[in-house]
Amino acid sequence: MKFSLYSLVLLLCFSHLSFAQEAVEKPAPPAGNAFVGDFYGADISTASVIKAVSVEKLENELKNRQKAEHIVVKGEVTNVCEKRGCWVTIKTESGSSFFVKMKDYAFFVPTALKGKNVVLEGNAERKITSVDELKHYAKDAKKTKAEIDAITSPKEEIRFLADGIKVVD
Repeated sequence: MKFSLYSLVLLLCFSHLSFAQEAVEKPAPPAGNAFVGDFYGADISTASVIKAVSVEKLENELKNRQKAEHIVVKGEVTNVCEKRGCWVTIKTESGSSFFVKMKDYAFFVPTALKGKNVVLEGNAERKITSVDELKHYAKDAKKTKAEIDAITSPKEEIRFLADGIKVVD
Protein backbone atom coordinates (compact mmCIF):
# COMPACT_ATOMS: atom_id res chain seq x y z
CA MET A 1 0.00 0.00 0.00
CA LYS A 2 2.80 2.44 0.91
CA PHE A 3 4.57 1.76 -2.37
CA SER A 4 1.53 2.53 -4.49
CA LEU A 5 0.78 5.70 -2.49
CA TYR A 6 4.37 6.93 -2.99
CA SER A 7 4.17 6.01 -6.66
CA LEU A 8 0.98 7.99 -7.05
CA VAL A 9 2.49 11.06 -5.32
CA LEU A 10 5.59 10.90 -7.54
CA LEU A 11 3.48 10.51 -10.65
CA LEU A 12 1.40 13.57 -9.71
CA CYS A 13 4.55 15.62 -9.00
CA PHE A 14 6.13 14.74 -12.35
CA SER A 15 2.95 15.47 -14.27
CA HIS A 16 2.61 18.82 -12.50
CA LEU A 17 6.20 19.73 -13.38
CA SER A 18 5.75 18.84 -17.03
CA PHE A 19 2.62 21.02 -17.27
CA ALA A 20 4.37 23.86 -15.43
CA GLN A 21 7.21 23.82 -17.97
CA GLU A 22 4.74 24.07 -20.84
CA ALA A 23 3.07 27.08 -19.24
CA VAL A 24 6.40 28.96 -18.98
CA GLU A 25 7.10 28.75 -22.72
CA LYS A 26 6.54 32.07 -24.47
CA PRO A 27 4.08 32.22 -27.36
CA ALA A 28 5.08 33.16 -30.90
CA PRO A 29 3.84 36.47 -32.30
CA PRO A 30 0.23 36.43 -33.43
CA ALA A 31 -0.07 35.00 -36.93
CA GLY A 32 -1.59 36.82 -39.84
CA ASN A 33 -1.59 40.21 -41.40
CA ALA A 34 -2.20 43.60 -39.80
CA PHE A 35 -5.06 45.42 -41.47
CA VAL A 36 -6.31 48.97 -40.98
CA GLY A 37 -8.65 48.93 -37.98
CA ASP A 38 -6.96 45.96 -36.28
CA PHE A 39 -5.95 46.67 -32.71
CA TYR A 40 -3.82 44.94 -30.12
CA GLY A 41 -4.29 45.44 -26.39
CA ALA A 42 -6.85 48.12 -25.54
CA ASP A 43 -8.84 49.45 -28.49
CA ILE A 44 -8.15 53.08 -29.32
CA SER A 45 -11.20 55.26 -29.92
CA THR A 46 -11.74 57.21 -33.13
CA ALA A 47 -11.52 60.43 -31.10
CA SER A 48 -8.09 59.40 -29.78
CA VAL A 49 -6.91 58.45 -33.28
CA ILE A 50 -7.90 61.93 -34.50
CA LYS A 51 -6.07 63.71 -31.66
CA ALA A 52 -2.90 61.57 -31.96
CA VAL A 53 0.27 63.67 -31.99
CA SER A 54 3.23 63.18 -34.27
CA VAL A 55 6.37 61.53 -33.01
CA GLU A 56 8.12 64.88 -33.48
CA LYS A 57 5.68 66.56 -31.06
CA LEU A 58 6.28 63.76 -28.53
CA GLU A 59 10.05 64.27 -28.86
CA ASN A 60 9.62 68.02 -28.27
CA GLU A 61 7.37 67.42 -25.27
CA LEU A 62 9.92 65.09 -23.68
CA LYS A 63 12.72 67.67 -24.06
CA ASN A 64 11.08 69.69 -21.28
CA ARG A 65 10.06 66.86 -19.00
CA GLN A 66 10.97 63.27 -18.20
CA LYS A 67 7.59 61.63 -18.75
CA ALA A 68 4.33 62.08 -20.71
CA GLU A 69 1.35 60.08 -19.46
CA HIS A 70 -1.83 59.07 -21.31
CA ILE A 71 -0.50 60.24 -24.65
CA VAL A 72 -1.61 59.15 -28.12
CA VAL A 73 1.06 59.06 -30.83
CA LYS A 74 0.97 58.21 -34.53
CA GLY A 75 3.95 56.74 -36.38
CA GLU A 76 5.32 54.05 -38.68
CA VAL A 77 6.48 50.69 -37.29
CA THR A 78 10.08 50.03 -38.35
CA ASN A 79 10.73 46.79 -36.49
CA VAL A 80 8.87 44.10 -34.52
CA CYS A 81 10.23 41.52 -32.08
CA GLU A 82 10.39 38.36 -34.16
CA LYS A 83 10.39 36.05 -31.13
CA ARG A 84 7.03 37.03 -29.62
CA GLY A 85 5.89 40.36 -31.01
CA CYS A 86 6.46 41.85 -27.56
CA TRP A 87 8.02 45.14 -28.74
CA VAL A 88 8.12 47.43 -31.77
CA THR A 89 10.11 50.43 -32.88
CA ILE A 90 8.51 53.55 -34.34
CA LYS A 91 10.27 55.86 -36.81
CA THR A 92 10.75 59.46 -35.75
CA GLU A 93 10.75 62.47 -38.05
CA SER A 94 14.48 62.94 -37.38
CA GLY A 95 15.16 59.49 -38.84
CA SER A 96 15.88 57.76 -35.54
CA SER A 97 13.40 55.51 -33.76
CA PHE A 98 11.87 54.97 -30.36
CA PHE A 99 11.15 51.75 -28.54
CA VAL A 100 7.66 50.53 -27.58
CA LYS A 101 6.87 47.72 -25.13
CA MET A 102 3.45 46.34 -24.37
CA LYS A 103 2.12 47.13 -20.90
CA ASP A 104 2.53 44.13 -18.58
CA TYR A 105 3.24 41.95 -21.66
CA ALA A 106 -0.55 41.70 -21.80
CA PHE A 107 -0.61 41.55 -25.61
CA PHE A 108 1.65 40.91 -28.57
CA VAL A 109 1.62 42.10 -32.18
CA PRO A 110 2.21 40.22 -35.45
CA THR A 111 5.47 40.72 -37.33
CA ALA A 112 3.29 41.85 -40.26
CA LEU A 113 2.90 45.16 -38.38
CA LYS A 114 6.33 46.21 -39.72
CA GLY A 115 5.93 49.06 -42.22
CA LYS A 116 2.37 49.89 -41.08
CA ASN A 117 1.18 53.20 -39.66
CA VAL A 118 -0.15 52.84 -36.13
CA VAL A 119 -1.57 54.86 -33.29
CA LEU A 120 -0.21 54.07 -29.81
CA GLU A 121 -1.87 54.98 -26.55
CA GLY A 122 0.09 54.88 -23.30
CA ASN A 123 2.98 56.53 -21.44
CA ALA A 124 6.30 57.79 -22.79
CA GLU A 125 9.51 58.70 -21.00
CA ARG A 126 13.14 59.54 -21.64
CA LYS A 127 15.29 56.71 -20.36
CA ILE A 128 18.88 55.52 -20.49
CA THR A 129 18.96 51.94 -21.77
CA SER A 130 21.87 49.76 -20.65
CA VAL A 131 24.27 48.00 -23.02
CA ASP A 132 22.99 44.58 -21.89
CA GLU A 133 19.38 45.53 -22.60
CA LEU A 134 20.29 47.04 -25.99
CA LYS A 135 22.13 43.82 -26.91
CA HIS A 136 19.15 41.73 -25.78
CA TYR A 137 16.81 43.66 -28.07
CA ALA A 138 19.32 43.46 -30.93
CA LYS A 139 19.35 39.65 -30.54
CA ASP A 140 15.53 39.62 -30.54
CA ALA A 141 15.65 41.65 -33.76
CA LYS A 142 18.03 39.01 -35.25
CA LYS A 143 20.85 41.49 -35.76
CA THR A 144 24.22 40.07 -36.82
CA LYS A 145 26.89 39.27 -34.25
CA ALA A 146 28.93 42.22 -35.57
CA GLU A 147 25.98 44.60 -35.04
CA ILE A 148 25.42 43.28 -31.52
CA ASP A 149 29.14 43.51 -30.65
CA ALA A 150 29.17 47.11 -31.90
CA ILE A 151 26.83 48.08 -29.04
CA THR A 152 29.27 49.37 -26.45
CA SER A 153 27.57 52.26 -24.67
CA PRO A 154 24.19 52.97 -23.10
CA LYS A 155 21.70 55.02 -25.09
CA GLU A 156 19.35 57.78 -24.01
CA GLU A 157 16.08 57.26 -25.82
CA ILE A 158 12.32 57.60 -25.71
CA ARG A 159 10.62 54.50 -24.32
CA PHE A 160 6.89 54.02 -24.74
CA LEU A 161 4.71 51.66 -22.69
CA ALA A 162 1.63 50.96 -24.82
CA ASP A 163 -1.82 50.16 -23.46
CA GLY A 164 -2.99 49.62 -27.03
CA ILE A 165 -1.87 49.80 -30.64
CA LYS A 166 -4.20 50.33 -33.60
CA VAL A 167 -3.38 50.02 -37.31
CA VAL A 168 -4.36 53.15 -39.26
CA ASP A 169 -3.98 54.25 -42.89
